[in-house]
Amino acid sequence: MRGRSFRTQSDIDRHIEKGFGQGSLEHYVPWLRVQDVPSHGRSRKIHGTKVNRLHHLLSDLEYGYLLLLEFSDRVIDIREQYPLLPQSSAQSIANALNISYPVYPGTKVPLVMTTDFVITLRQPDGSSRLVARTIKYSDSFDSGRGLKRTLEKLKIEREFWKSRDIDWTVVTEKNIPAILSSNLDWFRKGAALKRELQQRTLIVSFLDEVNMLPLTEN
Repeated sequence: MRGRSFRTQSDIDRHIEKGFGQGSLEHYVPWLRVQDVPSHGRSRKIHGTKVNRLHHLLSDLEYGYLLLLEFSDRVIDIREQYPLLPQSSAQSIANALNISYPVYPGTKVPLVMTTDFVITLRQPDGSSRLVARTIKYSDSFDSGRGLKRTLEKLKIEREFWKSRDIDWTVVTEKNIPAILSSNLDWFRKGAALKRELQQRTLIVSFLDEVNMLPLTEN
């Protein structure tokens, strides 16, 4: 499927009307999809084991974080590439911080900024709450020409979620041990059965058939 480009505010409004960046659980539509972002070979679409839809992940680190979320009993919903809408809210924050708000390349159209994950968590009392997480490799914070701009955008994100009383933080590969990620990836392969094969009646029938098999004598 061909990626989208945004050249005018009308392009953005049209995709909002189509439901991009909206919904929950299997009805959520990410604002950004794999095909919308220039690929460096690490983007992927993964069918969820917790949420019954395709997740659009833009890096190996995002996949590693998805693994943690899918194996957590506290996680109810996972929404990736979540838009900071309305744009006017994020723009107002940038103005207050005296930060130049980003625009789409080659245009003067204000960018729809996104947060990598917005997660619904189950609380001990049975209620739920939202948290927002931005996924960055730690070398993104190495000194260099792009560091100042990276920090500016993170400040906009932080204040956007703070204004909504939603916990936000940055996650790096240091928060996701490589061995844990590798093990969860292995376990996930076993968990990722097709939905039609996860029916209880089918599983019970299969186990009954297994139990009827004669034992092999050595």
